[in-house]
Amino acid sequence: MIKIIWMSDPHFQNEGTIDGLDPRARLAAAIDHANTHHADADFAVLSGDLVGDDIEGDYTALAEYLANSKLRIYPMVGNNDDRKGFRSQLSLPRTSMSDFVQYSLDTADGTIICLDTHKVGSHAGQFCEVRRAWLDELLRKTSDKPAYIFMHHPPLALGLPKQDEIMLEDGDLFLDLVSQHPNVKHLFMGHVHRPTCGSVRGIPFATIGALSFQAPAPRPAWTWDNFKPAKEAPQYAVAEIANGNLTLQYTQFCEFEFGMES
Repeated sequence: MIKIIWMSDPHFQNEGTIDGLDPRARLAAAIDHANTHHADADFAVLSGDLVGDDIEGDYTALAEYLANSKLRIYPMVGNNDDRKGFRSQLSLPRTSMSDFVQYSLDTADGTIICLDTHKVGSHAGQFCEVRRAWLDELLRKTSDKPAYIFMHHPPLALGLPKQDEIMLEDGDLFLDLVSQHPNVKHLFMGHVHRPTCGSVRGIPFATIGALSFQAPAPRPAWTWDNFKPAKEAPQYAVAEIANGNLTLQYTQFCEFEFGMES
């Protein structure tokens, strides 16, 4: 069995708050909770939107916080990230592409694949021909083992109107590719700051709430101009994979009020 702690969207800032929320306190709380209750996990995946606007300062401080984890944390890029700043402070596996922050992890229970869906200058995602070719070749080489894919941007609309505006732009091309590989067993997606689940092209998927702030439900309707974080607690997830089976449990690691200005 392999046990993975899945975290996403810390939106880490080395100073200041997000709508009164302290992202440093929440990241520290998540790491402390995982250290205390899931030290037996094999590793953790942090699926994008790692930092805020201070690229150098945020990545430098983020690396210090991640070093407090008893688990190896595999970081990924999201729309808020910067590949150069990311690489300057965070280490990647030897399987990582040279131009993109995507890589694979070989385990006894399957291949864990972490993709780069970042599109420079956009909140939407991109999965270009070069990245698709890399994934296609990897899935062919590992066709005898289950594959589990982590990515930041969802490749399909989720019924979350505002988030669906900034999904993976070439999602159909991505889905055309992965649906040709029967070894792809599950998609794990960040970005939307809400837990959802379902299946697409016969492949199960899940999204996750953020370590930082949560997006409101789609009803009542909201816009980016009047966006206010939902009064919901942050979460991470615990994935266990064994004999081709997967379970996913969402874990609340602190109260909604934790890390909020009084």
